[in-house]
Amino acid sequence: MDHLVIAPIVIPLLVGALLMLIDERRRALKATLGVASASALLALAVLLLYLTDHTATGADATVRVYRLGDWPSLFGIVLVLDRLSAMMLVLTGILGLSALVFALARWQKAGAHFHSLFQFQLMGLNGAFLTGDLFNLFVFFEIMLAASYGLALHGSGLARVRAGLHYIAINLAASLLFLIGVSMIYGVSGTLNMAELAVRIAGVAPEDRGLLEAGAAILGVAFLIKAGMWPLGFWLPNTYTTVGAPSAAIISILSKVGIYAIIRIWLLVFGDSAGTSAGFGGHWLLIGGVLTIAFGSIAVLATQNLARLAGGSVLVSSGTLLAAVGAGQVAVTGGALFYMTSSVLAIAGLFLLIELVERGRMVGADVLAVTREAFGEGEDEESDDDDAIGVSIPAIMAILGIAFMACALLLAGLPPLSGFLAKFAILAPMLAQGAEGLPFTTWALMAALILSGLATVVAMSRTGIDVFWASPAGDLPRVRLVELGPVMMLLALCVALTVQAGPVMRYMEDTARSLHGPERYVQGVMTTAAPGTGKGVAP
Repeated sequence: MDHLVIAPIVIPLLVGALLMLIDERRRALKATLGVASASALLALAVLLLYLTDHTATGADATVRVYRLGDWPSLFGIVLVLDRLSAMMLVLTGILGLSALVFALARWQKAGAHFHSLFQFQLMGLNGAFLTGDLFNLFVFFEIMLAASYGLALHGSGLARVRAGLHYIAINLAASLLFLIGVSMIYGVSGTLNMAELAVRIAGVAPEDRGLLEAGAAILGVAFLIKAGMWPLGFWLPNTYTTVGAPSAAIISILSKVGIYAIIRIWLLVFGDSAGTSAGFGGHWLLIGGVLTIAFGSIAVLATQNLARLAGGSVLVSSGTLLAAVGAGQVAVTGGALFYMTSSVLAIAGLFLLIELVERGRMVGADVLAVTREAFGEGEDEESDDDDAIGVSIPAIMAILGIAFMACALLLAGLPPLSGFLAKFAILAPMLAQGAEGLPFTTWALMAALILSGLATVVAMSRTGIDVFWASPAGDLPRVRLVELGPVMMLLALCVALTVQAGPVMRYMEDTARSLHGPERYVQGVMTTAAPGTGKGVAP
């Protein structure tokens, strides 16, 4: 059972390599192997989450440590499984299976080696969530990004290639900053193991502390570029607009990888035991998060393009998470983790849904919508059908419209779905402090959360009316069950989060407590493994 910790990395690695050897014309075989791998990863992630959550209670859940080659943690590669990494593995598994099944209808045929790229993408994501040291975090980041480059360009097209090359250039620059930051931290501390770094940081000499914090700041900029924080996330909406729907759905979690890295490193290394560096950069996370929410809300309001609207929603989601984590409260962090889960599922479902909705619209429908809104053309025109009472609504458009409305409720944070519960879980601990003791930044965060929800309601209502009601009639989209199923599954999971909000929120609060009190994590990694086992479990 202990070897299950490395399985989320090994399975997609082996399957992706095997798929490279299979001829592209044998699509049925490649699709079968890919779906089997994604299904196994999801089942494995759920099992790991269950094992992590049920071995202990509260913040004392078992931290499983896997030491590759049985090298001591100070010298070798370690993989660490705790509540946070287990939760991210489950989210990756859900998005991976949903996007891959959706791609079977058409997108797997749009270019070469789609299934191999997809498996390597899953490998990089899982490795980033499991690794326990900064250097291998960089390695898995690069695997993840290299696969995402191929997925972003999958299907060719001038707009896709142009946006994809911008995406590659920006992420290469971020990777360079990543290496510079890691090198500076290693030069001062002498280690890249995150748990050992948490132990050593309090003892860093005063004359070296500035260099250490500068390295951490550069590393943070690299993570924030990937997370899409303003002004570093200007590239994100345009990239997500052009990539294929299944690629956008799985790539959308890449922004959360940057946020995961910030949560992990900031709370572990710069926690209360970090001496004079405790809480380093937290204030900037809060400010940057609020500004990102504002920028994302403006982006959502400024467009009538569905894909750009989804890209703006990614920015709002990232800003909300950064600001909530920067607030530095355990209860707020718990609410932020709940919000992350809900928003990841909702945004991925929206990207897949957009593909189905746009399939039935006329070419240039967005331009016509802007023209009608600006000049009122077509509003007073009469037709021979004015006397008709009611219009029959085809079943597929009704289903897509209901799914769109559910996405709107989730992203805007309106009741009764999980988006509302997540935002309430973030706001409630802040309001519990009393109005008199709240700093201005906290008031700004609460205002940003409320106004971003209003902006999302306005934008998605306007777009929904245009798409499902006022647009010129086009052909009904031909939707296959293999495409509609993943969208319905993602939305059903959001409904399940709503129904089971109590147990889910309990898990998130326990996770937040363990993140803000990382002694268990440090103890699990630093404890010497039994000889010859290659793995370890915190006592």
